[in-house]
Amino acid sequence: MTDNEEPSPPRSGSAGTDEGSFLDPALLDRMTDAFFALDDEWRFTFLNGRGEAIVRDAAEEPVDGELVGRNIWELIPNAVDTTFHDNYVEAMETQSVVEFEAYYDPLEAWLDVRTYPSESGLSVFFRDVSDEHERREQLRSHEEALAAITETLAEPDQTFEERVSELLRVGVDMLDTEYGTLSRVRDDRYVFEIVHAPDDSVAAGDTVDLSTTNCERVVLTEQSLALSDVSDHPELADRAGNADWGISCYLGAPVRVNGSVYGTFCFYDRDPRGEGFDEWQVTLVELMAEWVSAELERQVIQEDLRRQNDRLEEFATIVSHDLRNPLAVAKGQTELAAEECDSEALEKAMRAQDRMERIISDVLTMAQSGTAVESPEQVDLSTVARDAWGTVDTADATLSAEDAPTLTADRSRLIQLLENLFRNAVEHGGDDVHVAVEAISGGFAVADDGPGIPEADREAVFDHGYSSRADGTGFGLSIVREIAEAHGWSVTAIESEQGGARFEFVDAGSV
Repeated sequence: MTDNEEPSPPRSGSAGTDEGSFLDPALLDRMTDAFFALDDEWRFTFLNGRGEAIVRDAAEEPVDGELVGRNIWELIPNAVDTTFHDNYVEAMETQSVVEFEAYYDPLEAWLDVRTYPSESGLSVFFRDVSDEHERREQLRSHEEALAAITETLAEPDQTFEERVSELLRVGVDMLDTEYGTLSRVRDDRYVFEIVHAPDDSVAAGDTVDLSTTNCERVVLTEQSLALSDVSDHPELADRAGNADWGISCYLGAPVRVNGSVYGTFCFYDRDPRGEGFDEWQVTLVELMAEWVSAELERQVIQEDLRRQNDRLEEFATIVSHDLRNPLAVAKGQTELAAEECDSEALEKAMRAQDRMERIISDVLTMAQSGTAVESPEQVDLSTVARDAWGTVDTADATLSAEDAPTLTADRSRLIQLLENLFRNAVEHGGDDVHVAVEAISGGFAVADDGPGIPEADREAVFDHGYSSRADGTGFGLSIVREIAEAHGWSVTAIESEQGGARFEFVDAGSV
């Protein structure tokens, strides 16, 4: 082509940018992608039907006549210096395929573009991926919201109030609302407990009549409520809360504690929503409300346990002082009476008093055995076993503990555990029973060569009150289990190699 020659359109029925290479126009017109070809001076050499329609829509001025032979940058000057222009130029200069996705403002669309250069021009395939891009952005937004919520709930150093405040912030961002609140219903009053707001129009501690709020509907129905435009609901629009505060959209979910509605977890704004709240948004608010419900229930349970522990400590004090003192007097008087006369009735009384003392001692031990171990330390189990052995009336029984491991435990409570096992072995195995304390994988075991425990009873022996002896307290092995669980151990009763009883203790996390 000379300087004076005009560019000629491609041959009828063919299209291409490479000399001698042609594409069937009919095939290109059937493609779902838009397509156009440019020569090395940026002039159109071919456009399929979809490509021509998009180019005409993107042109700055209405275009009459053929597009072939027209310069793309003269037709669409507002595309110069955009991502499209820069990538087209890069493809031509590097003679490399360039693929990209970008938003084209004149078309208000996201386009997926693939460019294929040659020495004589450029072939461009592109398609509208606005719907796909919106779905990807929505998915990304969902993932970010879930990640933020998960991070908030997993933060161990934050208080309940701090985590709820962060959940409200995440919800406000996700829903694009101004306000988020956790509120509690007390009779006919609505109390704001935790608030996320752009101003001081509402704050934690504020109270309003429940009947003035949208939340009343949530409380009464115990179901979520989503209002994209409150004015579309006359029965709610006239409520003082909406009219006075200017609430125009609302999304709230019920918070339940122990089966009853505690209050609501809700978000609202002073502008209506054009597209409303979608199913994902409603579900996410419901999930956050469920977590708040579970956490509040946990707090209620903890408070109940605290009160129970307080009562248990009070009971232990009564047992320790108000029962042991008169029992000691009774024992002393019985012993004095026994010195003055030989009576079988006095012997029975002293045996009963001894049993009462053991029961009191076991009850006091149980009062603290279930409490979690707070400050465990490294202890040599062989040494602890010998110390515990020395506190029990073992008669001619024997102990071997040289194979016992070193473990992390509360020493005094571990001694209590072993004392109960040793006493149990002697009481059931006789004065000459042999007891062994040894290491096992993940823990330790205490075994004896006594009569053992029937297989059918090996679970029941740990129950409160279970005893195979008429004079037993039924607390010994239940204390063993509670002390073990307080350390995070599981305990299992099986048969020893000698046919006796064997108790195995391992970390519950490894079972």
